[in-house]
Amino acid sequence: VQVEESGGGLVQAGGSLRLSCVVSGNTFRTTSIAWYRQVPGKERDWVVAIGWDGLIIHYADSVKGRSTISEDDAKNTAFLQMNSLKPKDTTIYYCNNYIGDAPGGPTVRCGTFTWGQGAQVTVSS
Repeated sequence: VQVEESGGGLVQAGGSLRLSCVVSGNTFRTTSIAWYRQVPGKERDWVVAIGWDGLIIHYADSVKGRSTISEDDAKNTAFLQMNSLKPKDTTIYYCNNYIGDAPGGPTVRCGTFTWGQGAQVTVSS
């Protein structure tokens, strides 16, 4: 399964961006999707995740209250709406699947799909 992210760009602090992730194949409706990012000095990790049925959504503390995840099953596409962007949000954002839901977020967070190129988000101060 392959993914393709788009929608990144350069915005000023306080601005918004909407990222898109198209997932190949016909398993999107039964796939739990997460958005990941890798900030300097840390490993790539999830920031927002949505369970396959849309009933469970996880937000990392770093983006909680500023981001919304959604899906369009008919288009095999997941979206990440990011508002009130901060310079520290600057990095590449990736989407991939995840496995399992725990109170603190996804259980298995490494993603098993082929990683895409990601979407570069740059926030200027």
